[in-house]
Amino acid sequence: MTNKSIVQETFPVMGMSCASCSARVEKTLNRQPGVRRATVNYASATATVEYDSQNCSPEALQQAVQNAGYDLLIKQDENTPDKVEQAHDKKYRALKFRATWAIVLSVPVMVIGMFFMDMPYANLIMWLFSTPVVFWLGRSFFTSAWKQLKHGTANMDTLVANSTGIAYLFSLFNMLFPEFWLERGIHPHVYFEAASVIIAFILLGRLLEEKAKGNTSSAIRKLMGLQPQTVTVITGPSSEKVVPIEQIRPGDIILVKPGERIAVDGIVTEGSSYVDESMLSGEPVAVAKQKNAKVFAGTINQKGSFRFSAEKVGTDTLLAKIIHMVQDAQGSKAPVQQLADKIAGIFVPVIIGIAVLSFIAWMLLDGQNGFTHGLLALVTVLIIACPCALGLATPTAIMVGIGKGAERGILIKDAESLETAKKIDTVVLDKTGTVTEGKPVVGDLIWATQTVAHENIFYSLEKLSEHPLAEAVVRHLQNARDVSIDNFESITGRGVKGESDGKTYYAGNRKLLEENRITVSRSLSDEAARLAADAQTVIWFADSENALAIAGITDQIKQSSIQAVSELQAAGIEVYMLTGDNEATAREIARKAGILHYRAGVLPQDKAAFIGSLQKNGRKVAMAGDGINDSAALAQADLSIAMGGGSDIAMDVAKMTIISSDLTKIPEALKLSRLTVRTIRQNLFWAFIYNIIGVPVAAGVLYPVNGFLLNPMIAGAAMAFSSVSVVSNSLRLKRKKIETAESPASTPAGQPENKVEPSTENVMKKEFKVEGMMCNHCRMHVEKALNSMEGVHATVTLNPPVAVVEFSEGEKTLDELQAVVTAQAGDYTLKE
Repeated sequence: MTNKSIVQETFPVMGMSCASCSARVEKTLNRQPGVRRATVNYASATATVEYDSQNCSPEALQQAVQNAGYDLLIKQDENTPDKVEQAHDKKYRALKFRATWAIVLSVPVMVIGMFFMDMPYANLIMWLFSTPVVFWLGRSFFTSAWKQLKHGTANMDTLVANSTGIAYLFSLFNMLFPEFWLERGIHPHVYFEAASVIIAFILLGRLLEEKAKGNTSSAIRKLMGLQPQTVTVITGPSSEKVVPIEQIRPGDIILVKPGERIAVDGIVTEGSSYVDESMLSGEPVAVAKQKNAKVFAGTINQKGSFRFSAEKVGTDTLLAKIIHMVQDAQGSKAPVQQLADKIAGIFVPVIIGIAVLSFIAWMLLDGQNGFTHGLLALVTVLIIACPCALGLATPTAIMVGIGKGAERGILIKDAESLETAKKIDTVVLDKTGTVTEGKPVVGDLIWATQTVAHENIFYSLEKLSEHPLAEAVVRHLQNARDVSIDNFESITGRGVKGESDGKTYYAGNRKLLEENRITVSRSLSDEAARLAADAQTVIWFADSENALAIAGITDQIKQSSIQAVSELQAAGIEVYMLTGDNEATAREIARKAGILHYRAGVLPQDKAAFIGSLQKNGRKVAMAGDGINDSAALAQADLSIAMGGGSDIAMDVAKMTIISSDLTKIPEALKLSRLTVRTIRQNLFWAFIYNIIGVPVAAGVLYPVNGFLLNPMIAGAAMAFSSVSVVSNSLRLKRKKIETAESPASTPAGQPENKVEPSTENVMKKEFKVEGMMCNHCRMHVEKALNSMEGVHATVTLNPPVAVVEFSEGEKTLDELQAVVTAQAGDYTLKE
């Protein structure tokens, strides 16, 4: 029996600085009465809590988290994501300022400390430069360490604060009271450079990590952005009013004009149109809407105008449920816990313990010089163990790996996805827009009786139609002449008819011809059957007596799909294809692409379930898709890959994005992940090897053997060198090759040749500057508009704002390109 008092909510968490912080918040939440399960996602800085509302409340959870030294945002509204994003930006800017100035002030201290120790006032100058680094720019380490101490815990900030604080105070003592050491026959060294350089390196590591982590919460805001802010409500027989979407109530009659986005779920009451539901279904063909048809929030009306009655509003709409599904799937992910942070919980107290034990051991075993040697050992252990190399190991490799991927058109969101990509053994591909182009085109046009007049009539008839398949015919017959059509009529579910020179003509499906008793020749009937078997949708063109032609509409397989599938299978990775299309179409597309496993008739909610079933069988699954309908499946997969030609929502949910929609980039991405993970592990090895060797030496284990006691100055240099070695190793990744050799896609075994023919046309390429683009959403609008033109293939980048356009059927003028961009994308300007 379901307990209705059990609720699940997701709250933003503020104040976390490392993965050990997220572990502490998670532990705190799970200890609260009434909490069934709590998971904290460090990457998105959110806590998903399932609790009994009778025994627990958000206020109680917030109080518990605040007592642990962090904060939970429980009062959320539509502005909360913006507030969280602003807090993230503010933190990043502050970190950038502190890291920059820490490096600027530390460089002269390091130069003096290493090479000019004997210059006049050297100690005083180093003290003046290092003091603001330690106590102003590095103050957050001390405040965080104090906060952790009050709660009886320790993290990396504790170690940084201890080592730099003691090094600074020890140096200040040596500078002010050098006689203390001189009387004991020891030269008083200062270690201001070690303290300031440590702070600078750690701040740099935190900055790189924050940048690499990026913004993982924008997907939900983008989904919410699919709803228009205002809608037109019918208030009387001839009056209408524009109101905010929040005021819509079930039963309100809403007017939808051509090109507008539908605000809420409802049922059509008057008028008819075609609605682009690809944002929800992923399928490219718009859906006919007439009286009593259902419409959904977030979808786009095309040419017609209609009214509908609001049925589900607010959180009840299908779009809102998809948002909730994505939130749940994202919240169920394991937190991004880097190895360094996992070990930190043990590493920090162990190092502090070793430092204190070293001091005690020297006091007990070396009577005369015990205090002197013990204090030196204490400081040296804390300095050499300071985890700046540990802090840089992962983010530097990630930054280089992400930069390398970006050069090849592969965007990677975080370290967790790189680690996961290395283990992938199954890739699931959405069909439309991923394996195929996602744009209906005429594959075959077969005439029984072909004349120029018939071509002109077919073109003119389809030009008047609102059906998206008709647009494919219009594009195919673009050289035909527009002629006058009289008595045009759209027949719902069948097609269109009209008159030219007193004679009636039809364009539509086979039922339209049968209902009008039009004769179909045996040859055309056989050709239609062949096209249907080849997964093409057939449009018939006829006069009042005979069928004149058939057009086969197809969604073409991308040239890169066959090669990508072949490469994945050669690497031992199983490939599955999912589609909402019928069995015949799915089977034919899979056969042409060389995909051995496919599922047809898959609904959006079934995609995530199918991936879940693969995971239950022990498979590590990557999902590649391009539509909002793929969002839940992308979030469910171990590795989510968005194809750049699709919705930016899929791109925000996904851990990886292929900008060019080229499937061959998926094998490249998997190879890049293996190289980057290998680099991270090498970095962690170098970071730890210094501690494993350096800490015992710093504690003085070699002193009884050969009288060697490590100088804190050398410890600081060793610490710095460990960081340099880590960064240098990361930079080696830049020179690695990840691309596969350019080769024509090979035909899958057992299939006839030339099913997908490589282009042999002369292709002209031109580059245009694009003005007015502000975000990736803008980029995709411009790219989609340009690619809607026949014979045009365009790739648009945001930084730099450039459109690279290839013309395979003759060059288009700048004015033609600009006209299409203005009409379909908006106020963006192309310049040569």
